[in-house]
Parts: sequence; C-alpha cells; structure tokens
Amino acid sequence: MHVGVDSFVAAVTDPRTERLIGPEERMAHLLEEIELADRVGLHSFGIGEHHRSEYYDSAPPVILGAAAARTSRIRLGSAVTVLSAADPVRVFQQFATLDLISRGRIDLVVGRGSFTEAFPLFGLSLADYDELFAENLDLLLRIRESEHVTWSGKHRPPLTGQGVHPRPLQDPLPIWVGVGGTPESFARAGLLGLPLMVAIIGGEPRQFAPLVDLYRRAGAHAGHPPEALKVGLHVFGFVAGSTQAAADTIYPGWHEMFAKVSRERGFATPTRAQFDATSGPDGAFFMGDPGTVAAKLRRVSEQLGGVDRVALQMTNPRLAHEDLMQGIELLGTEVAPQVAGA
Repeated sequence: MHVGVDSFVAAVTDPRTERLIGPEERMAHLLEEIELADRVGLHSFGIGEHHRSEYYDSAPPVILGAAAARTSRIRLGSAVTVLSAADPVRVFQQFATLDLISRGRIDLVVGRGSFTEAFPLFGLSLADYDELFAENLDLLLRIRESEHVTWSGKHRPPLTGQGVHPRPLQDPLPIWVGVGGTPESFARAGLLGLPLMVAIIGGEPRQFAPLVDLYRRAGAHAGHPPEALKVGLHVFGFVAGSTQAAADTIYPGWHEMFAKVSRERGFATPTRAQFDATSGPDGAFFMGDPGTVAAKLRRVSEQLGGVDRVALQMTNPRLAHEDLMQGIELLGTEVAPQVAGA
C-alpha cells in the first residue's frame, strides 16, 4: 500500500495568533509541504479543485507545475479534476505537459466534485451533471488513446481529426476515476478498466466493500485483468505524536469547515461527539499516532479486499503550517513504512 497526501489548499487562520495567512504565504507553505512529502518518501501529493473563497486550489495544474520543479520522486496529481466542468482537450494538454515537466510522475484523477460552484461559473447546467461527466470522460480517454481524434458529442463542438499535443511521457497517462457512493460510478470505472479513487468522508470505510466488489466484478466481466483494477482511497486524516494530540489539533478547523458546509446544505451543526466517533477505530477519519493510523490502514485494506494507495486529506482552516509539516513527516517516516507490505 502506497501512502500520500491530498490538499485543498485551505485558507488558514493561525490557531496561535489568529492571524489570517494570506494567499501568497499559503502558497509558499504549500510548496514547502510538498517538498517535505517528497523528502520523507511519501508516494503522492494531490491538489484538489474548488472555486470557493476558502480554498486556493482553483488552478491545480499551475500548482502542480511549481511542485514538479521542486521535487524529484513523489507522484503528483489532481484530487480531483472536476471533469464535468472542463474541456477534456485542455485537461489532457495540461496534464501531458505536467507529465513532461515532472518526467513521468503525474496521475490525473477525474471526478464530478462534491461542490457545484464550477457549473454556473463556467456557464454549465447542473441538470447535465452526470451527462457532462460521462461525455467528457469518453472524449478524454479517446484523446489518451490516439493523437488524432474524430469525435462528436452533445456538449462540446466535434473533433474532426485534429491533433492533441503534446503527448505525455507516460504511455498511457494514468487516469483514475474519483467516486463517492453511487453504484453506477463504481460500475462505470470497472467496465472501463480504470483505477478507482474512493472518497470516504463519512460513515465507516468497511461499508464501501460491496461497492468496491461491484467495481472489481464489473471490471472482470468487461475482460480487464485484476492488476488494472487498482483501488485508492481519499480520506480525511492527521498524524501526531499521540491520538489525543491529533484530535485536539485538527478539531477546531474540522468544526469550522463542516459547520460552514452544514449551514449551506441545511444540516445540523456537527459536534465534538460526532468528530470523536468518526475518528474512532471504525470511522472515516484516519487520525492518531503513527501506530494507530497504520493499523487502521491495514485493517481497512483487508475489509475492502486490498487497497493500492491511500491519500490523507489534511486540509484544515485552523491547522498551523508547523503542525502540518510534522504530520507529513510522521506520515512519511513512520506510517508509510509500516504499511508498505500491506
């Protein structure tokens, strides 16, 4: 099992001084975090895509280009690219260019996203949410397969044999499908033979076992070899010297982040009791001291029939840069080695 980090590049208020970290400083901190992840041997670092004021990740390829120039080993990728609201031609060009800059260290994870701001921003209708993704994924895969593409669809002008350049170093460019909890999404990824990235943000990870099994059965039915049907997890998490320290460090920001989303969506305000339950042995948060996090990773991998990679999403609006750096170091030096053979 490979271990990495995902970031939504949250705007941060320093918990010790109550000073809002400006976007320029936050970007500098982010690049330091990615460089550290590279040094301590983590497998990957992913950048999300959001179009909201509390995140600075609206242009992931730009961030990933800067990260590629500062690193040498770590794989870099999206977490996720909102393909429903993007031009597949441009997405392929951007990530093929990143693959050349990084010398073959790019993963493209595509999904529909959990927020919807991109749709009105780019003049798209939410009524086309599912149809846009299916059509854009089809075109993206056609472009990956062939330099010159003839294609037509409902939501984009047709291609009539134009070349899409440049071509990536990796052949083929790795394309993962990011999914939430709908069976159709798992089955589609399996039928296409694409690796699966499961976003687990609530509930219990073991509840996803039937869906992961559906993915594998769909892939086998379509004739794809088992080694092509990789499973990754995108989860909230944090590592500290003790489980109590991890919880106390990230709870204030967790509460701020989820209280805002709950207000927007008409949900009840989350509580510390909910946070503690979600952070427990069977919960969705992978949080604690290195031994606790490693044990949970191994257990969840067994529950899901094997997991190839896990990325801990440590975005938090009240997590100090120094604490995040320590968490990344512990994840790379103490957690990753314990699960390398899992």
